Amino acid sequence: MQMSAISVGYVNVFVRDFDRAVDFYSNTLGLQLDMRADDFGYASFQAGPISFAVAKADDPALVGKHTGIGFIVDDIDAVYADLIAKGVESEMPPTKQPWGGILALMKDPDGNVFYLDPGIS
Repeated sequence: MQMSAISVGYVNVFVRDFDRAVDFYSNTLGLQLDMRADDFGYASFQAGPISFAVAKADDPALVGKHTGIGFIVDDIDAVYADLIAKGVESEMPPTKQPWGGILALMKDPDGNVFYLDPGIS
């Protein structure tokens, strides 16, 4: 029996302040809000072929982590400068990596770290 293909369908990031997180990801990063369920503390956004969501967490151990999530951007320098101007905290400016790519590390208001990545050019 052959296994069916496995693919990533969605990614959740845990946050303390749900309203602030929804505002950050929709208004600061510019992701389009698909669904918001305040009763459950859950909101999902359009983020390409994978759904990106925030989920309110009461357990502080789930919040403020390095997510490993990379947001692909057309112009990393311009997006980085725009986010810095909007007050987004940077962990690392756009930096050439040993493997040849360029990455920047940013933080959401709850301290969750994510990548900016220009993707493959």
